[in-house]
Amino acid sequence: MKVSYHGHSVVKIESKGKTILIDPFITGNGLTDLKADEQKPDVIIVTHGHGDHLGDTIELAKRNDSLVIANFELATYLGWQGVNAHGMSIGGGYDFDFGRVKLTPAFHGTGLETENNEIIYLGMPAGVLITLEGKTIYHAGDTGLFSDMKLIGDRHPIDLAFLPIGDNFTMGPDDASYAAKLLGAKKVVPIHFNTFPPIKQDPHKFTSMLENGVGQVLEAGEIIEL
Repeated sequence: MKVSYHGHSVVKIESKGKTILIDPFITGNGLTDLKADEQKPDVIIVTHGHGDHLGDTIELAKRNDSLVIANFELATYLGWQGVNAHGMSIGGGYDFDFGRVKLTPAFHGTGLETENNEIIYLGMPAGVLITLEGKTIYHAGDTGLFSDMKLIGDRHPIDLAFLPIGDNFTMGPDDASYAAKLLGAKKVVPIHFNTFPPIKQDPHKFTSMLENGVGQVLEAGEIIEL
């Protein structure tokens, strides 16, 4: 199984002939190596409805007949846009043909800004646990630090975790390093940093705060094999 990082919070998982994209913010993402019109995901997972996470979901899903997994409100909205969407809620899991997905809490906001200066509420933000090929990957989405991360790690031994470190909108490096300890993940990769001025961070400083061998900075396009 190949797991790759593509700038901001974009993660790709390739497993048993399936391609899964998480938070496919490609168009307008100055740090990604991907081109939206070249992506052919079988599955798209969206942690919440902000534009820098929902990204190219609708266009990708329609063009590739992708299954989109998201919280119930966001999935309902995407269904209205003609997308094949599967709605879930926090704490719930579901066995798909590629593996099991479970949504976890994430402390953040969510909503889609319209051209009429309105915000459409799109349900509670979430993190996601993906278990496939006997491995568990945790993508925290956008979140602050919360103590139940220990419960997540205790209940679901995590092989690879993607944690936001940008501060301002999410955890900063200090809180994210504490989150890594609570989760007990074998490997931790920083995400959600440097895309915009308010979230500028040094990812190597973050990984230096973790236990030896746990932290790994991935450049856009770099792969971890599990």
